[in-house]
Amino acid sequence: MQPLIDALVYVVDDDVSVRDALAWLLRSRRLLSDVSDSAEAFQLKFSEAQPLSQPSCLLLDVRMPGLSGLALFDWMIERHLHQAMPVIFLTGHADVPTAVDAVKRGAFDFCEKPFSDNALVDRVEQALAQSRAWLQANQKTEVLLGRQGELTERERNVMQLVLEGLPNKLIADRLSISIRTVEVHRARVFEKMEVKSAVELANLLRLRP
Repeated sequence: MQPLIDALVYVVDDDVSVRDALAWLLRSRRLLSDVSDSAEAFQLKFSEAQPLSQPSCLLLDVRMPGLSGLALFDWMIERHLHQAMPVIFLTGHADVPTAVDAVKRGAFDFCEKPFSDNALVDRVEQALAQSRAWLQANQKTEVLLGRQGELTERERNVMQLVLEGLPNKLIADRLSISIRTVEVHRARVFEKMEVKSAVELANLLRLRP
């Protein structure tokens, strides 16, 4: 079977047998993987200058020499990386309370060792779906911000008053400009934001986080 090349599962675990087993399991389910033997090795693969563009998730061991899985998770939270790349902790029984706390702080889930292959892959696929949805929403937001960036200051002022529901005459009075000038700015706002009505504009701006 060919792998699903549009998604990638990162694996960070210091145990080579666990890494190999997870890579084989993921490959058997047509999922590509990228393994690291330490949190530090994983960190080297990412930078703020290269944001994620591919749906992904991370299978992360809690206890490792050097930087722990929890410390790596904190590093990801600081960079908002855990939103684009949901984290599933791999934990022993003693670390379950710690993993539960991590979930409360934004981790996607945890799987206790030894874990069920089917259950783990199910959660991986759900994490990848969440990643894909987040990336798509983020892309729409970036497009929207780009459109807003093309507006002049006066056009932004007019847009804000349009969103407040003011008619052209009141907008003209508020900004001390003519109704005709309001109409021109309003038309330009709609053109640049690629909408045809104030209602459509309001609905579009709800995409912003």
